[in-house]
Amino acid sequence: MEETKRKSDPNTRFYDPYQGIQVPIPVRNVYQLPTAPQYLFDEEARRSRRNLSDNLTFFTGCGYLAGAIGGGASGLVSGVKSFEPGDTSKLRVSRVLNSSGHAGRAWGNRLGIIGLIYAGMESGAMALRDVDDVWNSVAAGLGTGAVYRAARGVRSAAVAGAFGGVLVGAAETAKQALKRYVPI
Repeated sequence: MEETKRKSDPNTRFYDPYQGIQVPIPVRNVYQLPTAPQYLFDEEARRSRRNLSDNLTFFTGCGYLAGAIGGGASGLVSGVKSFEPGDTSKLRVSRVLNSSGHAGRAWGNRLGIIGLIYAGMESGAMALRDVDDVWNSVAAGLGTGAVYRAARGVRSAAVAGAFGGVLVGAAETAKQALKRYVPI
């Protein structure tokens, strides 16, 4: 009823905070909320991907979170395996918590650092080539593996670099296949 009275903008949607309430309210407000992201500057609206600081935050945070969850699960398993027949329940809980916290922290830090290096490599490759394509991501994966394992020697860095490049290539291929074959 009020929606027909107001001029409809295709970039907004109507939001009525009182929609599910059956009590008559004297003042009903319908807010027009934007459906597209809002930007402060036109330059931000024109770009099609995240910038360096967004990438650093996103990849580092996702890496740390994934590592903390995986390490916590690994620590849970090792904590349960370390139970002894005479342990009290308090001691068992303490072993599980200590083991999960230690492994989760270690794995989280490792994957967070990998995400940090990858974000820097990908943004650097994009700035260097001035093209946004799949090869930037593959080169970033290759460089990330090599830099992460560089302290263990040239051979280890080369193997880790190849593994990182192949892993990112497979992830990019899977992403393209999902976009093509899975309707979202």
